[in-house]
Amino acid sequence: MTTIAQFFNEGGIFMYFILAVFLVGLLIALERFIYLNLTQTRNQMVWKKLFPLLTAGKFKSAMEEAKNSNSAVAKILVYGLSRSAYATRHDEIEMAMEEGLMEAIPSLERRTNYIATYANIATLLGLLGTIMGLITAFTAVASADPSQKADLLSASISVAMNTTAFGLMAAIPLLLMFTYLQSKTNQLIDSMEMASVKFLNVFRQAQSQKQQGNGQA
Repeated sequence: MTTIAQFFNEGGIFMYFILAVFLVGLLIALERFIYLNLTQTRNQMVWKKLFPLLTAGKFKSAMEEAKNSNSAVAKILVYGLSRSAYATRHDEIEMAMEEGLMEAIPSLERRTNYIATYANIATLLGLLGTIMGLITAFTAVASADPSQKADLLSASISVAMNTTAFGLMAAIPLLLMFTYLQSKTNQLIDSMEMASVKFLNVFRQAQSQKQQGNGQA
């Protein structure tokens, strides 16, 4: 702990800015991680209830179940089921579900891009701190005793590099978290698109069977 405290104090004021940026990015990453996992869990739970109803042709029951759910996939299916009541073409239902998907995507992607931005800011703050430290070091060495210049310069450069090191230490975890959350978001979007496709296939099959039954009658 003493070494860490010394490393932090020697870096100067920029270390505090980098720490603040890292903590904000970390809080956003934690919030996004919790939100995305809750969304995935809710989607899976409601889909397990809705899909058997859809395959059985119980669209009214599926509609009521979807309306009572606050999950993203349920809201998308509500768009499709509502439009299916009066739509004359399948592409109308597909467009309605795409509209629901477009409304759901922003809440999944919200604030995730900030994490990458904070990672870049941490890196740049580290570099800026190092440059400012080097400027201060060279200014101090210029008026120092010639016999001590080499030692003072090497010590000052070592201290100045602390901010670059700390900036990278903050940026790398943030970039890793950003990559994971972006992948998680894309996975959720793909799963909701797959649910939309499955619903459309089930609806087409139900309509085809209904038409065949009417034709035979």
